[in-house]
Amino acid sequence: MNFKTAAKVTVVAGASVLFLAACGSSKSSSSSSKQTANLTESAELPTMDLSKSTDVVSSDMLNNTNEGLYRLGKNGKVTPGIAKATKVTNGGKTYTFTLRKNAKWSNGDKVTAKDFVYGWQRTVNPKTASQYAYLYSGIKNADAITNGKKPVSSLGIKADGDYKLTVTLDKPIAYFKKLMGFVNFFPQNENAVKKYGSKYGTTSSAMVYNGPYKMTGWTGTNLSWTLKKNNSYWDKKNVKMSSIKYQVVKEASTGLNLFNSGKIDDTVLSNEQVKNYKNDKNYLVRKTASTFYIEFNRDDSNATLAKAFKNKKIRQALSLAINRKSYVNNTLGNGSTVSKGYVSEDLAKNPKTGKDFTTDAAVPSAVEYNLTKAKKLWKEGMKEIGESKLNIKLLSDDTDGAKKSTEFIQGAWEKLPGLTVTNQNVPFKTRLSRSESGNFDTVLSAWNADFTDPISFLSLFTSDNSYNNGKYDSAAYDSAVKKAEGSDSNNTSARWADMVAAEKQLMNDQGVIPIYQQATAHLTRTSLKGIIYNTAGSNYNLKYMSVK
Repeated sequence: MNFKTAAKVTVVAGASVLFLAACGSSKSSSSSSKQTANLTESAELPTMDLSKSTDVVSSDMLNNTNEGLYRLGKNGKVTPGIAKATKVTNGGKTYTFTLRKNAKWSNGDKVTAKDFVYGWQRTVNPKTASQYAYLYSGIKNADAITNGKKPVSSLGIKADGDYKLTVTLDKPIAYFKKLMGFVNFFPQNENAVKKYGSKYGTTSSAMVYNGPYKMTGWTGTNLSWTLKKNNSYWDKKNVKMSSIKYQVVKEASTGLNLFNSGKIDDTVLSNEQVKNYKNDKNYLVRKTASTFYIEFNRDDSNATLAKAFKNKKIRQALSLAINRKSYVNNTLGNGSTVSKGYVSEDLAKNPKTGKDFTTDAAVPSAVEYNLTKAKKLWKEGMKEIGESKLNIKLLSDDTDGAKKSTEFIQGAWEKLPGLTVTNQNVPFKTRLSRSESGNFDTVLSAWNADFTDPISFLSLFTSDNSYNNGKYDSAAYDSAVKKAEGSDSNNTSARWADMVAAEKQLMNDQGVIPIYQQATAHLTRTSLKGIIYNTAGSNYNLKYMSVK
């Protein structure tokens, strides 16, 4: 998932990035019979369309206003959602879900198996242009459908009446159940999609909800909205909050002032603020399964830059010039750590040895700081492309944290002879759209794992992936990822080896420049209880939230 790239100094992909959901509850609300809280986001909300969501802000809002077959609970554990029973047959290739009969949409319609069929078919339909359609790979005929070779009706999902759903896979998928708790696999109400047409999911009123809350007050462009308890939700008795109010706060100083004046219940702290508040009772640090990285545009409209970004020595020099340790300690200072590679740390362990994936797949040269070596490779690379000077634009978000991050990288890169860097800090939604359309030279982006498996990261940079905005292209990388995706889920050692090979290929190529793994320092009121936070997937599950 793209993260708000606000570089969690105050903040990325994800969900693309920096982030997220500030949670808390105001002092004035804790004594009220109607429980309310005032939370913050560090970036605007791009969409509420389940098929088109790609970022952490949208994902968290959709995860709390809608529900799929499963809901991810504490520590990413799969818990019951719309499915009350699951049967797995045919060697792990057939899943039969029995749905609960008391689930309803906020418009009064029943939630049925047909809603899952419709939602899934809409997402894989090439006309929808969902960037997450690739996650359906492995479900029968999904690849052929997204490639326009088979009709959407042939997707391996079938409604047997209103309350039985059968899913057929091409092969067992090791992480299939985790996918079922991810927002892009949630059901969609066909009546609503057709009613609202092109406006579906672009405002809070052009949407229906089947989860714990429903959204109000979002016009599609404003910087505030509210989640209100959904009285149509099947498990409403366990939803304690009456309303959760959100506002976008991009500057750490503003957030701290609002928190101290009792107007918000959570704020993300900057490096300077952490020094003063790390002993406060409301202080906490949340780690994410995320990596902030720089992507090169190999199809840059500027032919000189396109040529430069295809030169391995130039890519390596740009990576070696960045002192990541100084960056996380002095610019971020919020608990974030230096990246050990593209895949984040503490996401997955070797099934045989228990070693972290980042240990097995380490390529130290891809994340080290060595300015002398950087200058040497830069000089050699520039000679190879026949240039003496380069002017590179660095795209990122317009948050306080992102601006500090791009300034740091700009300073590091301009130590390379003949290099001039121009920072482009734009709104989160703009950065996402420009990345997708290839309108950038380099971009500081971020990815938050959709589920606890390295493939959630690695699949992004195959040559045919819709998220591969910089057009990285490696046959060896493609082969390793495809082998891992196609591995028998029972052959864990072979699958692990394939994923390790893919990571090493990407890092040896310096296909992207990993910078850091995000953590965010918060002030969150201690009166706020019941928040479920997961480092991967939709970060916040607020179903059981309350104020005490």
